[in-house]
Amino acid sequence: MPDIQLPEGIKIVTAPEQPRYTKDDFVSGADVRWCPGCGDYSILAMMQRTLARFNVPREEYVFVSGIGCSSRFPYYMNTYGFHTIHGRALTVATGVKCANPKLKVWVITGDGDGLSIGGNHLIHALRRNVDINVCLVNNQIYGLTKGQYSPTSELGKVTKSSPYGSIEHPVNALCLAIASEATFVARTLDTDPKHMQTVFERALMHKGVSFIEIFQNCIIFNDKAHAPTTGKDTRDDRMIYLEDGKPLVFGKQKEKAIRIKRLNTEVVDIAEAKAAGKELFIHNEKDDDPSAAYLLTQMQYPAKPVPFGVFRAIERPTYDDLLDQQMKQVMAEKGPGDLKRLVYGSETWTVK
Repeated sequence: MPDIQLPEGIKIVTAPEQPRYTKDDFVSGADVRWCPGCGDYSILAMMQRTLARFNVPREEYVFVSGIGCSSRFPYYMNTYGFHTIHGRALTVATGVKCANPKLKVWVITGDGDGLSIGGNHLIHALRRNVDINVCLVNNQIYGLTKGQYSPTSELGKVTKSSPYGSIEHPVNALCLAIASEATFVARTLDTDPKHMQTVFERALMHKGVSFIEIFQNCIIFNDKAHAPTTGKDTRDDRMIYLEDGKPLVFGKQKEKAIRIKRLNTEVVDIAEAKAAGKELFIHNEKDDDPSAAYLLTQMQYPAKPVPFGVFRAIERPTYDDLLDQQMKQVMAEKGPGDLKRLVYGSETWTVK
């Protein structure tokens, strides 16, 4: 676990202290209605396990979702929850956090809900650095509405709404997050629960907005969409797990790495690079300059291995804290507000 200052009210449970909660404490008891084999089951289980490691009362958590398969999440968590309308989860979550800053707010959204109709709200929540955690479940398809192409579907994707292949260039979710200056950006996957739990823990301990892209498999409408990258037979050569302060090394024998060349990344053989005196790329998640993190978001299969882990984790004042400070300052200078005076004040007009 990284050595960082935990936000107020957060304390991770380590031996010999006994945790107050177990995973079952966060299970709502509602029937989980996802297709058998859906990656959302793994995400739900890891979220419940993660929260159980923190001695935070269940009533201090709020899960907010939009529309989509993953957006059923609030029903399955034994916490407070809000199932909102399509694309508006971030606006509701922002309001919840600003109204009660002590709450730990999670947003569960999908590649369609979060990047299509909700894309504008996502950008502004990230740039404002609202102290909420956003999990974007990416299966590269509209699953709930039965298999139309989504903003992250690959070029040429044949679906019910693109029978001759999609002609749209896909959205790179992490690229969008970095460009929006999110202070915590990470990627994980549904088939690596241990890694997913670690990322969830890091996000919960981060003070500020956390954006997590989760590669998830839709077994019905887009089965094995991520398999070329994350499959058991291919992952060693096509995935990189990011570690702060360490080079980006991958391959079955850990023989390959990444270096920076002319403002871009390139794959090199470690032995050959050392012999030629070439410096390998060292990951620095705390770098306030987002340039290197942005380069990592551009690494995509098949040209390059795909990074997983924490891309960026920096500190910056949060929107909800700044709003609270501003309101206290204004009230100290002008006193409490007067709603009647506001309504009947000089800045009114009459509709004739």
